[in-house]
Amino acid sequence: MNYQEALAYINDKDKYGSRLGLQSIGRLMELLGNPQKNLKYIHVAGTNGKGSTSSYLAHCLQSAGYKVGLYTSPYLERFNERIQINDRDIPDDDLARITEMVRDKANTMVQEGMFHPTTFEIVTAIAFVYYNLEKVDYVVLEVGLGGRFDSTNIIDTSLASVITTLDYDHVEILGDTLGKIAYQKAGIIKDNGLVISYPQEDEALQVLKEVSDEMNAELFVAPIENVKIKEETEFGSVFDFRYKDELLENVKISMLGEYQIYNASLALTTLLILREKKLISITNESILEGLELTKWKGRLEVLRRKPTFLIDGAHNIEGITALAKTLRLFKYNKLILGTGILKDKEHGKMVEILAPLADKAVVTEVRMPRKLDADILAEEIKKYVPEVYVEKDIKNAVEKTIELANEDDLIVFGGSLYLIGEVRTLVNLL
Repeated sequence: MNYQEALAYINDKDKYGSRLGLQSIGRLMELLGNPQKNLKYIHVAGTNGKGSTSSYLAHCLQSAGYKVGLYTSPYLERFNERIQINDRDIPDDDLARITEMVRDKANTMVQEGMFHPTTFEIVTAIAFVYYNLEKVDYVVLEVGLGGRFDSTNIIDTSLASVITTLDYDHVEILGDTLGKIAYQKAGIIKDNGLVISYPQEDEALQVLKEVSDEMNAELFVAPIENVKIKEETEFGSVFDFRYKDELLENVKISMLGEYQIYNASLALTTLLILREKKLISITNESILEGLELTKWKGRLEVLRRKPTFLIDGAHNIEGITALAKTLRLFKYNKLILGTGILKDKEHGKMVEILAPLADKAVVTEVRMPRKLDADILAEEIKKYVPEVYVEKDIKNAVEKTIELANEDDLIVFGGSLYLIGEVRTLVNLL
């Protein structure tokens, strides 16, 4: 099996959809020799901020000299991004070789009368095998969907279960209340484990407390009230952070947006607690270096200047609200909005938040079956924006925004992670 054959095999299994539960991934890992049992994890679940928080954690550990696996989803431009070690994507040859191993075991499962593993189960298995073969020191493991029945939750133990902000998303699967959603996310909490959570709404926090008590786990809430923001610009932020008697001054991050300061604080809290519990060895200097070096593609990422071209993967109400708030950091004449949204998102509310900030808008379509028709989205945006264009092809939409912009304008693309991955590739080729 070569690289292209491996990708074709992985993508073909999308036909099995998303199937929550641990029986299938459990049998697959058993057939592979349970490599996941040999690794140390920081497990990250939540609605928003999972990727950024995971990246902060991985970069800090990397700055401390550790070999760190980072498993995330989805990818923006290239599949290999999902499985990294110290900022390096899994090499094509390794992906092909391990995918062939996983395929053979998946075929065995079918012969045994089981369902064929889904794409996410296959990819998760590939990651576990790869990290075990490479003998990484730690794996920062991002949950795919939910937590309790997510394939990543096949791990028996973790150094910490990290819960980022909880909000309404995938309600048809996870539940229609914050309490139900929190219960699914809390499924990653392990017996006698550590839980570090972002401050949550009372309903969600109560569930996290109850599950932690049931599992005899110790729950910590990141003290974001101890954040003192000293500087916030379109190039990054500087803040002080206190945890117990530990004061870290002039913490610098290059990722944009106030919410990134709080994501960094959640990662900071996690690392300081793990150090306090003697589960990791890391200096403040390594933490500060790792936070400053952290970048996360597609999250308030500036691709070019003159005009400033910003992309953001915001795809729900909380994310769009954060994007709108962050735009105040930029100096510009006119704002040209490029957007495409999936039809199962709260697109009316998303438009209501973001569109009034724009002077012009270019509406396109995400290259997925779940796309929202651009003409329908454009009609919603016309309520707020005087000049709206429809370009259903993403390449044409990117070129149109650049055509409309002067050097002192700001172009912003957002609305879907699946959209901005393609936008990022196109802009970098221009």
